[in-house]
Amino acid sequence: MMLLSDLPSPNGAESLSAAPRRRQPGVSRWSRSAYASVRSPRSVGGRTRLEGKRCVVEIKTKGEIEAIRAAGQVVAETLDSVRAHALAGTRLSELDDLARAVLKRAGAQSPFLGYKPAFAPVPFPAVICASVNDAALHGIPGRRCLAAGDLVSIDCGAILDGWVADAATSFTVGPPGADDERLIGAATAALRAGIGAAVAGARIGDISAAIGAVGRAAGYGINTDFGGHGVGRTMHESPSVPNEGAPGRGMMLRPGLVVAIEPWFIAGGNDKYQIDDDGWTIRSADGSRTAHVEHTIAVTADGPVVLTAP
Repeated sequence: MMLLSDLPSPNGAESLSAAPRRRQPGVSRWSRSAYASVRSPRSVGGRTRLEGKRCVVEIKTKGEIEAIRAAGQVVAETLDSVRAHALAGTRLSELDDLARAVLKRAGAQSPFLGYKPAFAPVPFPAVICASVNDAALHGIPGRRCLAAGDLVSIDCGAILDGWVADAATSFTVGPPGADDERLIGAATAALRAGIGAAVAGARIGDISAAIGAVGRAAGYGINTDFGGHGVGRTMHESPSVPNEGAPGRGMMLRPGLVVAIEPWFIAGGNDKYQIDDDGWTIRSADGSRTAHVEHTIAVTADGPVVLTAP
């Protein structure tokens, strides 16, 4: 789930508030949030934290990363099950019911269900976000039935033994058309690029720049109001990881940092979005289709490790 409103606001910017229908933000207020200066690490209660003026970033131990990986395997299983059952004629609410069953069988809970950030008029009522066609993020799974050719994005999280992982996938109902195949392919390539940039000694801006370069080269819209984020102890932690930015800028990546990297692209090339009356569903402002993919990853001394891969 892509929400940055619970993270510290950069440069004194106010957090998102309850949004009217068809809200169309301009320049992203979050584009600089990854660039907060960070001071030397210090140990607090046996834990390592990186402290800066605007955020505190927790560095996970190897054991904690393994616990997050266990939650990530539940997320991967849930996404695989939902995708396999996302057939023409299936209601989105049925997919949510299936996801609930998978989580329950694994002894896990959902970090999405009942989540209510400051801008949301109501708590999120489901365990998955199911966004179709021009809906990019946070779609509430209701009675809508899928149709052949729909482009579907499913976002899911899991809490297992107190640890959280988060991932998303995009696919079409039936074979994709050429445009959808290109869009999903670009989002997937951007995710790979972002993960590849998440190496110890690099900076948050290197991840952002790698993602943005893929999207812009393909001509897609990118909005940085919603993007990647720290994850592990809770669903949304510092630092934020925008989907576009300047290389060599921002917090230095250290082994033990766990983040969710999640590109989302707008096919029409316009960067703006709209929010439905439900206060949650985010759509492209130009009505074009969107794709959203995500993995939770850990920065390690040996390179990035994907924690939500099957």
